[in-house]
Amino acid sequence: MLASDITTGSAKLTQRCNWVSSEALAHYHDTEWGVPSRDDQHLFEMLVLEGSQAGLSWSTILNKLAGYRRAFADFDIDKVARFTPKQVDALVTDESIVRHRGKIEAAITNARAVQQIQAEHGSFANFIWSFVATPRSRTNGRRTRRRRHPQKCPTRSAKR
Repeated sequence: MLASDITTGSAKLTQRCNWVSSEALAHYHDTEWGVPSRDDQHLFEMLVLEGSQAGLSWSTILNKLAGYRRAFADFDIDKVARFTPKQVDALVTDESIVRHRGKIEAAITNARAVQQIQAEHGSFANFIWSFVATPRSRTNGRRTRRRRHPQKCPTRSAKR
């Protein structure tokens, strides 16, 4: 189900998913959700935020986004990778983020892992996008079958 919203001063009709229930979620839906990214810093930000969201609502994380950006050095991978146990102790008391030691430590561990991925693959984005199938990718040039639209898939296998 989609919710509709008429943009003020414009005849443009914006359709939004039914989970959009606040201005923060509307902005996220309209500008980021489902938009492919090849920017390492943005992908790292999403990794940290998704990890922080585990067990919580996405709106909770979006409401703390400014705090996360400040606390995690605007998601600068190299800076976060150098965070110390003393900085972790300070972050655990920071009310502008989710104060879960495991999630904070995971962000730092992930920054170090992203650095290693960057060294091995040229960028975090290259690594992430290497898992997305494209025609003739990872098949030594052989053409691969494309998935059919679900309505066009047979409901039973052919008898042999």
